Amino acid sequence: MAATLFTGGVIWPGDGSASSDALLVRDGRVCALGDAARQQAHGMQGQSASAVETVDLDGGFLMPSFRDGHAHPLLGGLEAEGPAVRACESVEQIVAEVRRWAEAHPNEEWVIGASYDSSLASEGLFDARWLDDAVSDRPVVLRAWDYHTVWCNSLAFERVGITASTPDPELGEIPRRGDGSPLGTLREWGAVDLMLDAVPARSLDTRLRALGRASEFYRSYGVTWVQDAWVESEDVDVYVEAVVRGMLTVRYNLALYADPRYFTAQFPEMLASRRRVAALESSLLTANTVKFFADGVIESETGALLEPYCSAVHKRGISVWSPSGLRDAVRAVDEAGFQTHIHAIGDAAIRQGLDAIDYVATVNGSRDRRPVLAHTQLIDEVDLPRFARLNVIANMQPLWAQLDPLMTVLTVPRLGIERADRQYQMASLLASGAPLAFGSDWPVSSADPREGIAIATSRTTSDGIPEGGWVPHEIINIDAALRAYTVSVAHQAFGDIAAVPWGSLRPGMSADMVWLGRDPRNSTPRELPGIPVVATYLAGIDT
Repeated sequence: MAATLFTGGVIWPGDGSASSDALLVRDGRVCALGDAARQQAHGMQGQSASAVETVDLDGGFLMPSFRDGHAHPLLGGLEAEGPAVRACESVEQIVAEVRRWAEAHPNEEWVIGASYDSSLASEGLFDARWLDDAVSDRPVVLRAWDYHTVWCNSLAFERVGITASTPDPELGEIPRRGDGSPLGTLREWGAVDLMLDAVPARSLDTRLRALGRASEFYRSYGVTWVQDAWVESEDVDVYVEAVVRGMLTVRYNLALYADPRYFTAQFPEMLASRRRVAALESSLLTANTVKFFADGVIESETGALLEPYCSAVHKRGISVWSPSGLRDAVRAVDEAGFQTHIHAIGDAAIRQGLDAIDYVATVNGSRDRRPVLAHTQLIDEVDLPRFARLNVIANMQPLWAQLDPLMTVLTVPRLGIERADRQYQMASLLASGAPLAFGSDWPVSSADPREGIAIATSRTTSDGIPEGGWVPHEIINIDAALRAYTVSVAHQAFGDIAAVPWGSLRPGMSADMVWLGRDPRNSTPRELPGIPVVATYLAGIDT
């Protein structure tokens, strides 16, 4: 591979060292920066006039590529296969779009779509009869933005046999009308699975198309590594086939989903999936992580809290695992060498996750395990110092730290002002010495890192509300936000100790880079989402 010299702009290495004005890449790796880069390039050109290609950054900004530390790319890619309800701003618009799509696809047995805005209906509860007006001759199943909830028409409930006499399942809830009949919404996996288990499986080609769509999407945003944070056995088939067909253009790590109801049977399958992926010997795919859910989400009052919700409808939410069950399962996967990745939103769930990790570190001994608590929305003050002490990575979704309708309509009323103002303590975690990494949780929220960084550095909506930022003492500076979306996620991914290390732009590292049209450090938060992504490089190649 010919060498490439990048000049004419700012190079931000991301490792804490000073910015540079030149960078040399050869054989997919960073060779040198600054004067050393120019000198080496000059020596190569002396040997052959075509030995070095020069890229003029045109005043732009070259930095380590973005990485997404928590996302669901297959789910995101599949959204384009059904009704386009994400942009709908009312129940009426959703119903109209479902009707339009159903009429355009008369041969589809089920109408499957995602993902609608839960704040469009009171308490996030949607009625089956609203969808009946759109489609009455086929089952309709729509996932909400949070992906913990589905909204279905009446025929879907009939098809799977959910009636007034159906009890709430383990780890789930069936909201009901006054007469006990199911309203139309199902919450959390015990209930959601009653419906999704009946939905016809997507074909392999459809799922491969979704993964390809997701990869193209990520590359357009400058992202070159993604943590798929919820992978089941059929999903492994998709990723393996994508490697075999040479389809991957982004690095992926798979977090194999652990369900407390089936974990004993799942664990051997997890080991087999990891071996299967490792046998491919692909630098673009690993399966080194296990994903646990400690709770649900606050918007549905299923996030696990230390104190009751203000409405007290669900008391303290749902704990997916018992304390001993989570400890034992985390110990088992840790003994097998997996990384632990725990969804923990409420303060009770975060404490349970920290307790499990603390237990495992004591029982299994010291090693480089880099455990992750994802979302970490509401941390109790007693538990915040434990992240640094246990070296637990807090993977946050910065786009959520704003007073948007989801926050003002569903979250704040459930928590109350005092607890609501303790959400997303990014600056406090960094000040404590804890590792902070960012993710999008796409398609729950936007996969564009520029949008997340804008919120992290302002704590305002895109309209600048509130002035000065919501909980302004938790605003972080632009350098910290850039690191959280780049080198910190690479650390979460063990990229720094990979066979060909990646993460920052140091000599010897893989040239995984993004070229932005201008320096984000000289932009206001409201300007950040508009900075162009000029090119994305994976191992020095722009595809």
